[in-house]
Amino acid sequence: MNVTAFSENCGAVVSDLQLATMSNHELLELRALFAKYGLLFFRDQDLTPDQHLKFANRFGRIVINKFFKTTDDFPQIAEVRKEKTQQTNIGGGWHTDHSYDDIPAMGSILVARRVPEIGGNTQFANLAAAYDALPTELKQRIANLRAVHSNTHLYGENGLYRLTDLSEQLGGMDRVGDATHPVVIIHPESGRRVLYVNPGHTIQIEGWDFTESRTLLDELYAHVIQPQFTCSFNWLPGSVTFWDNRCTWHLANNDYQGHARLMHRITLAGSVLTAA
Repeated sequence: MNVTAFSENCGAVVSDLQLATMSNHELLELRALFAKYGLLFFRDQDLTPDQHLKFANRFGRIVINKFFKTTDDFPQIAEVRKEKTQQTNIGGGWHTDHSYDDIPAMGSILVARRVPEIGGNTQFANLAAAYDALPTELKQRIANLRAVHSNTHLYGENGLYRLTDLSEQLGGMDRVGDATHPVVIIHPESGRRVLYVNPGHTIQIEGWDFTESRTLLDELYAHVIQPQFTCSFNWLPGSVTFWDNRCTWHLANNDYQGHARLMHRITLAGSVLTAA
């Protein structure tokens, strides 16, 4: 396989590899690349849903998303769908999948099934590189903090998505909740320090006044979204992206109104996060 950095600090493109038929040796190589980059892009794949599932099972244990509808034949595959008539898309703000769980997801494998001719890119951010570039004083301020992550404000009965035209695609209002994680974690494979907060699900620094908390979080968020830590991936038929939820953010652009987009996502189970 060939590996090329996608941008200076954000992802890598893996070519000359078919995920459906890769060998055990190639799987080991891919694990090492995933630990190094945390974000892998693949082109010209022809993964059927069954092959998508088999690849995911080779890499880790699958967890079911609480809120997304699944495909009819494969209940472990979630549909990330936007119809032509819909205005709102799922994941249209910076976030990390499943940070609201006590044991957050390790990774997500997204396969393009139907993409608009123009638009629909996914943006990513590297939270390890962003942490490394923080000023020393700010690193010291956040060193021992914990943050509260939640899904209630998005998926709950009065959550943001429930008030949009996505509401019919979602379920699980009775499964909302909160979790608390360290603001800075040690990545279990790479050993790097990672800034583990995100705009979509982190609601407050534990034990802090809400206004003071928002001031710090907004400062961290503004730092992460600088161009040197982010990249934008354009989807084509046959594209697959595999990202590490413990060290990346992502955001789905909503710039293709009047066109449909369908992606299939499998989420892999992680482990308890360790404070740096």
